[in-house]
Amino acid sequence: MTDLRTAPAIVVMGVAGCGKTAVGEALAEALGAYFIEGDRLHPPENVARMARGEPLTDALREGWLDAIGERIAASVADGRTTVAACSALKRSYRERLSGFCPDTVFLYLKIDRETAWRRVANRKGHFMPASLVDSQFATLEEPAADERAVTVDGTRSVAGILREVVDQDQ
Repeated sequence: MTDLRTAPAIVVMGVAGCGKTAVGEALAEALGAYFIEGDRLHPPENVARMARGEPLTDALREGWLDAIGERIAASVADGRTTVAACSALKRSYRERLSGFCPDTVFLYLKIDRETAWRRVANRKGHFMPASLVDSQFATLEEPAADERAVTVDGTRSVAGILREVVDQDQ
């Protein structure tokens, strides 16, 4: 398994409801890293589209991915280990993010559609409706073996995921 403890940048990725923010915040705390919440970097037009139940296109995601990549690069340049929460659903999105910091490692929180739908439907105060869960899975390209990625079961507890990826024996 790729050792996340030595990566300068980690992007916690996956479909809506997989736990990117919860795991990302906990991972950043465990590593003493800076945390970037990717959802906060969406332009207002993208948030409005998603709130209306309209999935984003590749073109609509470009500026958002660049904003996250720029934040990651600036943080790493300042000497800080960085953890970002970003869906990074397609390989091309992960490649775009890696263009800002080539040593980025992706932590893929893999979950099933039913779990994602239930979690998103039960969220309070988030712009992403459960009606977009299917579009997330339609867009998803799971990380391939040749990518710098670690896949974990996103249905596990945050503590269980951290034990697996941070507290692993060498």
